[in-house]
Formats: sequence, structure tokens, C-alpha cells
Amino acid sequence: MMDGTDRHCRYFHRLLTKRARLYTEMITADAIIHGDRDRLLGFNVSEHSVALQLGGGDPAKLAEAAKIGEAFGYDEINLNVGCPSGRVQSGAFGACLMKEPALVARCVAAMGDAVDIPVTVKCRIGVDDQDPEESLTEFIDTVAQSGCNIFIVHARKAWLDGLSPKENRTVPPLDYDLVHRLKRARTALTVVLNGGLETLAQSHQELDGVDGVMLGRAAYGTPYILSGVDREFFGDPTPAPLREDVVRAMSDYLKAQFLLGVRPHSITRHMLGLFHGSPGARVWRRFLSENAPASRDDILDRAADVMRNIYVAV
Repeated sequence: MMDGTDRHCRYFHRLLTKRARLYTEMITADAIIHGDRDRLLGFNVSEHSVALQLGGGDPAKLAEAAKIGEAFGYDEINLNVGCPSGRVQSGAFGACLMKEPALVARCVAAMGDAVDIPVTVKCRIGVDDQDPEESLTEFIDTVAQSGCNIFIVHARKAWLDGLSPKENRTVPPLDYDLVHRLKRARTALTVVLNGGLETLAQSHQELDGVDGVMLGRAAYGTPYILSGVDREFFGDPTPAPLREDVVRAMSDYLKAQFLLGVRPHSITRHMLGLFHGSPGARVWRRFLSENAPASRDDILDRAADVMRNIYVAV
């Protein structure tokens, strides 16, 4: 999720689930090769297991970026072939590559030759006027020949012409059955379902018939649902973390990052939905939104005091 799941977001999410695999936002191969690698790729050791998600369409550049990512300690390299944003369209990668399965296969093969960790692909079921029943199978089979056996499938088409990136997340209809049929037809592959999953109960239901599920917008917008993942999906009996304990841990983290020059807003913006569905959710969101720009390192302590008063009142 571009501009979303950065290192601060992932640190926060890891406090909520110890078992789920976390993914970086999509980072282009060019940015990694030519940019500030420590800023782009650095992460806290507590984030493991964590996957680096790459964008690009040049096999040599993607191989070089994958090798750099492996050296930084990532557990997986994921090639995003599902993002429909204007940025990726102008660069002819992301969902554009759904139309070029042979090129994706070459990219994946080059990445696989460059690293010893798994190389995976995240894709859509098709783009534009493609018939997903035909295009998805052709795409998967072609890319699988390169050695990739793990596919994360967003169960919607992407319309590169006519829909905005936001509309592409909601307007094209979901087709979970197609992804389930793909798994039944290609049992040797690991197929992970993505797209439109909003609750753990729904995810459990759709998990029957695939190998895994990926939560995106729901995990970001209502992050506390992640607190039930370890118990419900991995059978971990450890009690779910309390929101107040998560806030306390994030306050310690923010103060440490503040000393390194990180603005509080860079961290608190990922936490706006922490109290979603509970008393005071709107107050929490408003307090962080209004006070984070003040650049004080005690913002989460003060926000916790506000919430504590609400819960006492309730």
C-alpha cells in the first residue's frame, strides 16, 4: 500500500500481531538502486517476518533491487503486478504488466536467480477487457514456469482506463470463486486471496479453499482487528494486546524516533483507526489529527489521557 505500510506502520502492526507476515509499501526498483536505501528499506528487527514489495518491469533492475532487499534482511521479495495507480501506469509497470505475462516471468526468473529468499507475485484477476477466466490462468501458468509458486491474487480486475486508483479498489466486482477455482486447478501453487476482506470472520470463510488471505485497507483503517489474528488463524492462546498497552508501546517508540528527527505525524497517522468501533473513536482520531503537527513527543501520552477519561466516564 503506497504511502501506507512504511516502517512506522509496520512497527505498529507488529504490536498487534506476532504471526502475520507484513509487507512494505511498493517501492520501485529504480528508487532502491539510486535512492536513499536506509530510508527506503530500513526496518526494525521486530517486524519479522516482513516482505519487500517491489515495482518495476526491467528484469535486471528488479534483480538488483531484490538482491539489495535480501541484504537488508527481508524474508520475501514480492513483485506487485496489481497496482493500478497513475504512477505505475506512466512507468508501464504494476497492473500494466498483467498484459505481459512473459515479461513478468523474465522478471521473476531474474529475481529468483539473484536471491535465496522466496520471490512471490501479487496480481489482479485481469485488466481492462481481458476475460479473467482465461487471462488469470494464462498469467499464472506463464509466471509459474519461471519458478514462482506463490501468488497473492486481488480478486478484482483493474481498469487502467476509466477508473481512478480509489475506484479500482471498489468498483470492479469481486470474484472470489475464480480465485478458489484457480487453487483447485493448480494445487501445487500457493494461492493467497486478497481484495475486499473487511473482517476476520469473512477472511476465515474465504480461507476455505485457498492457502492464505491478505488484508490491506481493513488492516490499515481498522488496525485493531489484527489483534485477533494470532489467536483465530494460528491458534496462539496468548491474550490479544490491549489498546492502552499498544499506545504505551507506540509512545516509547515515537519518543525514540523523535530524537532521530522523525515528525510525530509520520507515526500517529497510521494509528488513527486504532479505536474504531469503540467509545471515543472520533475523539481519538480528532486529537491525533489536530495535535500531531505541533511536533511534541508526548502526543500519545496526552491522547491516552484523553481516552482514559472517556472510558472512566463510560
